[in-house]
Amino acid sequence: MNRRQWLSGLPAAVASVSSGAAQRDAAKITVRELEIFPVHVNARGDWILARLSTNAGITGIGEASQGDKDVATVQYLRRFAERLKGRSIFDIEWLRGAAAPVLATAGRSAACALSGLEQCLWDIIGQALSVPVYDLFGGALRTEIRTYANINRSTDPRTPAGFAAMAQRALDAGFDAVKLAPWDDMPHDLSDGAKVEEITHLGIDRAAAVRKTLGPDRELLIDAHSKFDFARGLALLKRVEPLKLFWLEEVTPVPDLPAIRRAELMPTAGGEVIYGVKGFYRYITAGSVDITMPDVKYCGGMLELKKIASLTEAAGLKVAPHGPASPVGNVAAAHVCAGTPNFLILEYSFGEVPWRAELIDPPEQLSKGNIRLTARPGMGIRLNERTAARYRA
Repeated sequence: MNRRQWLSGLPAAVASVSSGAAQRDAAKITVRELEIFPVHVNARGDWILARLSTNAGITGIGEASQGDKDVATVQYLRRFAERLKGRSIFDIEWLRGAAAPVLATAGRSAACALSGLEQCLWDIIGQALSVPVYDLFGGALRTEIRTYANINRSTDPRTPAGFAAMAQRALDAGFDAVKLAPWDDMPHDLSDGAKVEEITHLGIDRAAAVRKTLGPDRELLIDAHSKFDFARGLALLKRVEPLKLFWLEEVTPVPDLPAIRRAELMPTAGGEVIYGVKGFYRYITAGSVDITMPDVKYCGGMLELKKIASLTEAAGLKVAPHGPASPVGNVAAAHVCAGTPNFLILEYSFGEVPWRAELIDPPEQLSKGNIRLTARPGMGIRLNERTAARYRA
């Protein structure tokens, strides 16, 4: 090799040595402390954000919002973080196994805690290796992640006109797909047939008002929140068929979903509160839905979301992650969606608070309803502590 050849190869050699050093340094990074940031949103709930620090000075952020009870979620966050202290930032599968006995009986609060800490670890790993998290999950097929505006948590009054007005705001913000849950006021006891019919009819009117606002060329999604029994759910399919839905979500409790799907009047979606790949295996093999909706806050985190998406792909189905979350949870899910071949669309909680974008740094930016990911290391965002403190729960 002559001097010119040697010099021309020097940048690659230096990069290789630097990369190797970075990897060796990353292998020595361990978890230190947990910080928790409860942020008040509205009457429908708060956001719970977690941040882990390390012996290398790198911090990572994650979201553990909307568990059954925030107090319990915070307790599990501290419990699991204590187990993580002193361990490698790469011990994600270890954490999953260590939490498994607790999750078997503890419910969604524990699942949220595990999921939030797992997101923190991926954020740290990406920074330690100087790559965006999506590169750790197979690379990006896309860096603009399509979202739909969930207007259900922000609409007030919950009249047809109120829903239509919020849908118009979403359109003005650049979204071309909107979701609502028009039957949230349905009673748990369905024995009063007249009352059930009254609310069913009102919910259809709410959805029809949104369809009129959207026009025929934009997507309308409806979440029934499992408010119907099988007979009424089956009848509902025909009643909402004229609305030309993108999907109808969780019409009935899980055991009846396969039969609802077999009616084949429109695509069905669901699975938002299911934990883990094993839970989704049973859900998918039962033929419950056409589109799975794992939530990065509930399902076990980013790696579990990727596993569930792969299982969904093997079944020939699409995945559309659930996530009426803060910007932190949306970005975490978006990094997984970036490299998911069967990704369809991601949920975005629209209009809840005017300061939403300022909760992270750089501020959240959407382009025509799409989350735009950058090549910044880790998840590419930091918590804006000033905003978090101003709206502390």
